[in-house]
Amino acid sequence: MTVKNITVLGSGIMGHGIAQVSATAGYNVVLRDIEQQFLDKAMEKIRWSLDKLVTKEKISKQESDAIFARITTKVDLAEAVKSAELVIEAVPEIMDLKKKVYAELDKVAGKDIIFASNTSTLPITEIANTTTRPDKFVGIHFFNPPQLMKLVEVIPGQKTKQDVVDLTVNYVRSVKKEPVICKKDVPGFIVNRLFIPMVHEACWLRQRGNYKLEEIDSAVKFTMGFPMGIFELADFTGMDVIHKATIELELRDKKVIFPHKDIEALYNEKKLGQKSGEGFYKYSDDKYERIQLDETLAKKCNPISLAANILNNAAWLVTNKASDIAEIEKAAQLGLGLKKPIFDTAKEFGIKNIVNELNSLASKHGSFYEPDPLLISMQ
Repeated sequence: MTVKNITVLGSGIMGHGIAQVSATAGYNVVLRDIEQQFLDKAMEKIRWSLDKLVTKEKISKQESDAIFARITTKVDLAEAVKSAELVIEAVPEIMDLKKKVYAELDKVAGKDIIFASNTSTLPITEIANTTTRPDKFVGIHFFNPPQLMKLVEVIPGQKTKQDVVDLTVNYVRSVKKEPVICKKDVPGFIVNRLFIPMVHEACWLRQRGNYKLEEIDSAVKFTMGFPMGIFELADFTGMDVIHKATIELELRDKKVIFPHKDIEALYNEKKLGQKSGEGFYKYSDDKYERIQLDETLAKKCNPISLAANILNNAAWLVTNKASDIAEIEKAAQLGLGLKKPIFDTAKEFGIKNIVNELNSLASKHGSFYEPDPLLISMQ
């Protein structure tokens, strides 16, 4: 199977970003949305992004025009998928909406067309089973913004054929991204299984240890090697994204997450993070602003419970054959920007200390904290 023509459904941040990187790699792209005004806005953003690359001398004006010309827009769904070999759906993360889109798409798309759903947490198998081609259905999780982020998670559903997985991986490489395969359709896939529960655990640590936000964030940055603090990263991601992901994760597996009420409270108060001017922190305007963190503050907080949380979920992925340590480390480095591997951080704390921490938390706060068998075996 070869892919020359791609249709992207949904022209929001993810959709138009995927369209841009695909066209840049030489694919003919049809960008589809339910109204032409949405498509016009998306094309303006693509033009702006390409102009920026020209200004920075990353591409020439001629290349920019050629990339832009490879993207056409369509409102009619049947027209949009007429020539496609691959359809990448990037509509909002609402299960009912995705199922509705696939019900329409399945009727009008040729039987050989591959469907790829860009989702960060929704179950691939469940969406695939609403179509007549679950064997030709795959999860493809681009990170935001697709133009800049290198990582793409590829997630086969239970019935996805291997040649479809191979084709998707080849496509990801062709658009100059790094694929990581999540071998099983597990809640949160790889990156969000590590990240989302850790945000909640940071809230628990703050409550139990009476720490300041900056103390925990400094420890996460300087002791654990994150590019920024966990609360800062949550604000950057958006409380709406984290809240929705939390609901999906908890719905599918109670063992993956121990929700803290602060996330839902911030979401309900519309304190979504940087995008709304306030989340865990307050922001003065909409330009990117960094919180002042330092190594002195880091020394005031021992983040072993956070290290234990991320490590326990990483170990779960290995034990359940969804991934392996090398792929998890690659995903964490590219998706979360970690400056050092998770399992190296674990060795700094001491695996035995991590397991003891988890056992201690389990005795006080319940079975959620019980250490994974892999960690116990690594002591």
